[in-house]
Amino acid sequence: MYYYSLNEYLQKTFGEKVYKISLNGGMTCPNRDGSLGSRGCIFCSEGGSGEFAACGMLPVKEQIGQAKRRIAQKSDCRRFIAYFQPFTNTYAPVEYLRGIFEEAIKPDEIVALSIATRPDCLGEDVLGLLCELNSIKPVWVELGLQTVHESSAEYIRRGYPLRTYDEAARRLREMGINVITHIILGLPNESREMMLQSVRHAGERSDGIKLQLLHVLKGTDLLSDYRSGSFETMSLDEYADLLCDCIEVLPPNVVIHRLTGDGDKKLLVAPMWSADKKRVLNTIQKALRDRDVTQGSAWDSFAR
Repeated sequence: MYYYSLNEYLQKTFGEKVYKISLNGGMTCPNRDGSLGSRGCIFCSEGGSGEFAACGMLPVKEQIGQAKRRIAQKSDCRRFIAYFQPFTNTYAPVEYLRGIFEEAIKPDEIVALSIATRPDCLGEDVLGLLCELNSIKPVWVELGLQTVHESSAEYIRRGYPLRTYDEAARRLREMGINVITHIILGLPNESREMMLQSVRHAGERSDGIKLQLLHVLKGTDLLSDYRSGSFETMSLDEYADLLCDCIEVLPPNVVIHRLTGDGDKKLLVAPMWSADKKRVLNTIQKALRDRDVTQGSAWDSFAR
C-alpha cells in the first residue's frame, strides 16, 4: 500500500524543501457574520482554525517577512507557499482578494498560493481571479468538507449541501487549480465506515487531502456536548489504525497533506494525547509499518 506524502510531492514539484507560511487575510465567515449563522461551525475556535497564523492587521508583505525570519532560525529553506489559513479566505470583495493574493505571490521565493475556504464562497468573479493567478503561480484551494453525511453536516453547522462541494471541486479542477479537501475523523455518531465514505468521496474529487483528528477546544459549542458525555474522542491506537484504512481507500495519486494536526495546547480539551506530538508520530509510524504502508518522507504530513 502506497502513501503519497506532501513532502514527496513538494520535492518532485519544486526540487527542494518548501515551507508553508500561514497568513491572515483578515476575513470572517458566513457562519459567523450572520449570513448563515453567528456561532461558527461547532468545532471551530474563535481564531477560525488559524491560531498559528499571523495578525490580520499586518500587511501581507510584513506577515511573510516575519514568518521567514522565524523559519530561518530553524531551517535554511529558501522557498515558501503562501497559505491563507484562518476563516474563509475568499469571503471578501474580489478586488480586496486580488490585492492580498497578488501581494502574497509577488516575492520570487513564494512558489505557490494556498487558500483555505468554503465551497459556497467561490463565485464566478472569485473563480476568474483564481484562474488568472494560477497562470502566474500554482494555486491550491483547500475546501472544508469535513464529512459527506448530511446528518453530520447539519450537526456541525457546515451550512451547505454536499453537491455544493462537488460542483466547486469539479470547476476548480477543470481550471487546473489544485483541490485539497479537509476531512474530520471522529465526528460524533459517525462509524468507521461513514468516515471512510467521506475519505473515498473526497479522494475521488481532490488532488490532495487533509485528514484531521477531531479536537475538542475551549470556546467551541462542541465542548458542551463533550462535557455532557454525548460522545467520546478516539484513542491514539484507534486513530492510527483508522489512518491506515483511510490511506488504503485513497487513490495513489492523491497527496496526503496532513495525517492529523496540532491543536493549540492552550485551547485543547480532548483528546489530550494529541498534544504529545512525538508519541503521536511514533504510534502512527508503527501502525503504517505494521500494515506495510510504503511511505515517501511521510512525516511532514503531520504539519498544519
